[in-house]
Amino acid sequence: MNAAKRYEMFVRFRAANPHPVTELEYTTPFELLIAVLLSAQATDVGVNKATRKLYPVANTPQAILDMGEEELKTYIQTIGLYKTKGKNVIATCKILVEKHGGEVPQDRESLEELPGVGRKTANVVLNTAFGQPTMAVDTHIFRVSNRTGLAPGKNVDIVEQKLLKFVPKEFLHDAHHWLILHGRYTCKARKPECWNCMQVDLCDYRAKTLAPASV
Repeated sequence: MNAAKRYEMFVRFRAANPHPVTELEYTTPFELLIAVLLSAQATDVGVNKATRKLYPVANTPQAILDMGEEELKTYIQTIGLYKTKGKNVIATCKILVEKHGGEVPQDRESLEELPGVGRKTANVVLNTAFGQPTMAVDTHIFRVSNRTGLAPGKNVDIVEQKLLKFVPKEFLHDAHHWLILHGRYTCKARKPECWNCMQVDLCDYRAKTLAPASV
């Protein structure tokens, strides 16, 4: 995919969805951080169901610490790997209170020091909560980048660096959301809806499905 096609791809994304947002529900950077931490190997829908019950009761680091790990688990037990995630949430809250005054830090190094927070989670928080032009490469973005030819790479780190290089700067802040949504609802893993795709003429994918599957 050349530069002209890349630019046109994001022009189309912007025209269809000028202000993309995460599907995780949150009102503060801390709520977003916890939601993203809980979302590993889980759906946004499942995380939202849990946090809708949790956040009205405890939505600050100190409040969750006061709640304690065992009670926290009762709110998140419907989420995969909830026991490990519960331990990480408590440990993260402790660090936020002790080292950051209960606030979510706005730099990658400090975020990645939090238990359960890797580069992808840090990128989501930096982008969505603090407006930084980062690229959180999840399975959807990795697939779309490789399948379309937008930014092919053998691993998420290579794809991230290529996206940061290839995506035009004016689109970089929102590109993460557009690509996730495109991978989640159109450029699906098993049955991509090429016949329903706004980017079909720009995409390098050779095995395009040009008509919906027959019923």
